[in-house]
Amino acid sequence: MSTTFTLDTSTSRANPTPAPMKRLTVPAIQRRKVDGRTADPLVMLTAYTARQAQILDPHCDLLLVGDSLGQVIYGLPSTLAVTLDMMAAHGAAVVRGSYHSVVIVDMPFGSYEASPQHAFASASRLMAETGCAAVKLEGGVAMAETIAFLSQRGIPVMAHVGLTPQAVNALGGYGARGKSEEEQAKIIADARAIADAGAFAAVLEGVMEPLAIGITDSIPIPVIGIGASAHCDGQVLVTEDMLGMFDRVPRFVKRYGNAADMIDESVQRYAAEVRDRSFPSEEQVYQPKK
Repeated sequence: MSTTFTLDTSTSRANPTPAPMKRLTVPAIQRRKVDGRTADPLVMLTAYTARQAQILDPHCDLLLVGDSLGQVIYGLPSTLAVTLDMMAAHGAAVVRGSYHSVVIVDMPFGSYEASPQHAFASASRLMAETGCAAVKLEGGVAMAETIAFLSQRGIPVMAHVGLTPQAVNALGGYGARGKSEEEQAKIIADARAIADAGAFAAVLEGVMEPLAIGITDSIPIPVIGIGASAHCDGQVLVTEDMLGMFDRVPRFVKRYGNAADMIDESVQRYAAEVRDRSFPSEEQVYQPKK
């Protein structure tokens, strides 16, 4: 989906780049891993709106429209209440706001688990309504058949193993995974299963670093870490976390800014100027021509 259309910028805040870069593709992402190693690590962040996508896009290889929007945008306690309608609306906005990154849309809880056919109906809807390049789903061995079914029918799939937020109730929380030998064996089996099934890449979340290194080195597809290891083939974070929008963030987040304080300070100044009637000033109001 292109963003080279013409807009009346006097009435719209959307400003597509007039000479967009060529958008990356799923095969291009796959080719970044050569002989088990990615020399140029993949950069991935979450995006939920067109304007956010415009800002992030030049710096990223992949933009993930994550179901984390349930918590970040809608204030939900978990991702479990996120719907296909939500993902479709935000996915379309991110595609419209980007021109370079591969855009991937999360499949929400309940939209793919019942059967491969159910997953295909959900995934095909997301791709048709958003223009995204791929979908992401959680699960390893249990989802291998579904991943193969989608991949064979032209839907690129990014898998997600390790700590899987949609399974938070079964996992008993958001703690790091892979502490026991039994759990390590399961995550390794999950990673191998999704690679064999045809996933083009995998997100590996919240696992012990030695396990993350071993998985990255042992499967042929790019492994994008979050709370895993710098050794992974790339990294992803929730953008609002790394920008400092929230007081509490997971241990694995590094804050690269303090956007919440900046917004708070700006709103304080605005409120003060409204109350003392110094805003709007002459520069912000219209006067009749003399």
